[in-house]
Amino acid sequence: MQLKANVLDEAAVLRALTRIAHEIIERNKGVDDVVLVGIKSRGVPLANIIKTVISKATGVELPVGELDISLYRDDLKSSGEPVVKDHLKVPVLGKKVVLVDDVMFTGRTVRAAIEAIMHHGRAAAIQLAVLVDRGHRELPLRPDYVGKNLPTSREEVVSVSIPPYDKDICVDIYEL
Repeated sequence: MQLKANVLDEAAVLRALTRIAHEIIERNKGVDDVVLVGIKSRGVPLANIIKTVISKATGVELPVGELDISLYRDDLKSSGEPVVKDHLKVPVLGKKVVLVDDVMFTGRTVRAAIEAIMHHGRAAAIQLAVLVDRGHRELPLRPDYVGKNLPTSREEVVSVSIPPYDKDICVDIYEL
């Protein structure tokens, strides 16, 4: 893969996440009964950044769960028995769940995450926050909160870098 463009640097990523955090507060008229659930892997640190911004703005520490949706994917083949690896550890029953992911593409990850959340209980609402929406949906889903809409071709790869998985914080586009 060859680097095509740096789309968001660290400052731009943090601005986008700050905007998303404030939109979550506004849309939900506060953060009562709101829980954040990061979709592994990069959705988890993004959810924690949003949590920090919300905490500074409201004084409320939101719970953050981690969700590994691999068991719920309909387009990935696995060998052997699938294993549930979610660390949700936050109640979803009657809560407003905000799923957080790095890039929305076909919608299959989000569909799987919704199914996994529903497996844990009936949420009052499920909302979706993504850092990047790149289009190419295969399912009729759309995010509620978007850091950056980024039209791409299917021959491009959108890469989100964020600690602890990466050294820097940025969003890059690569050509295959």
